[in-house]
Amino acid sequence: MPANKKYLSSPFQRFLKITGGFVGGYLVMISFHLMLTCVFQEKDVVITAYLSGYVLWAVLLLYAFLAKNGWWVWLIYTVMAIVFYLLFHFLHG
Repeated sequence: MPANKKYLSSPFQRFLKITGGFVGGYLVMISFHLMLTCVFQEKDVVITAYLSGYVLWAVLLLYAFLAKNGWWVWLIYTVMAIVFYLLFHFLHG
């Protein structure tokens, strides 16, 4: 039995969700761990990022597919990445 059309996204929305999940989630994950280097030593963050990076990226990827609008995913992930980077820039600086 095929899926109900009203629950499916348009092809462009699917593209936004996929790219937002992969690229945006990765940028948020990297900027978050970069910000953590202001609080902890760099070597500890790198060691922790091996596990927590994949978990955080997977959660962000999952959220992107559960969201209704791909534009919101990109907006949220862009704002989060900028905030984390600015915190790193001002705290580390």
